[in-house]
Formats: sequence, C-alpha cells, structure tokens
Amino acid sequence: MFGEFKAFILKGNVLDLAVAVIIGAAFATITASLTQDIIMPVVSAIFGVPDFSGMFILLASPPADYAGAMTDYAALKEAGVPMLGWGQFLTVVINFIILAFIIFLIVRYANKAMEAAKEKEEAAAEDPGPTEVELLTEIRDSLKK
Repeated sequence: MFGEFKAFILKGNVLDLAVAVIIGAAFATITASLTQDIIMPVVSAIFGVPDFSGMFILLASPPADYAGAMTDYAALKEAGVPMLGWGQFLTVVINFIILAFIIFLIVRYANKAMEAAKEKEEAAAEDPGPTEVELLTEIRDSLKK
C-alpha cells in the first residue's frame, strides 16, 4: 500500500496540482492585499467611507446584554445579531473580479505562447531544408570552381 501511495504522489499530475494549489494560495493573498490595501482605500475615499468591510444593515435588534458599539460589525456578528454585511461582500466580489481578470490574462498569455510554439514547430516541419543529395551537389559545384 505504501508503494502504491508513493507512486501516486510522485506522478507528475499530482505534483503539478500541489504546486498550483500552493501558488494559488499565495496569489490569493496578494490579491486580497491589493484589494484591501490599495483599491478599497481609493474606493472608500471616493465614497467618503473609511472601510467598506464594516458596512452592514441590521435585520434585528441586538440582545439586551449587548454592550458594544452599534457600528462595530465584528462585535455585532459575534453577538449573533442578524445583519446583511454588504460591505464585506463587496470587498470579496472585488477580490474575485481582480483574481479572475489576472487568471484570464495568465491563461491568455499561456495560450498565445503555446500557439507560437506550435506555429514554430509547424514552420520547422514544413521547411526541412535541403536534402542530402542537394547538399552534395552544392559541395561538388563549389569544388569545381
């Protein structure tokens, strides 16, 4: 069983998938930082709201023993108050759009690179160059001069 597991893990596809997952997780972190640290502050400055992730709509009153601020999204959520966190949702949607666009660009570039390599192979296959007889004839003609 250990031998089968080792053979499975060492297959190229499994290793490629593992590398892709690790790179994807790191890339998601970069995208989240881009959204939270660069894009959302600009959007917030335009709309005059310092942080969209704290924007929400209360659907019910907090419990009687709730002592936190009525504007603290995290505290209200922890207290179990039902609410629509539309600001956090907006931030996640922006993250997704950025990530999807960057993945689109990467796939587009990879497809163009693969097409260029294929065209190069086809061009090399179409023009095999002179045959052996043609080369020998050329050498003979050069020696005659």
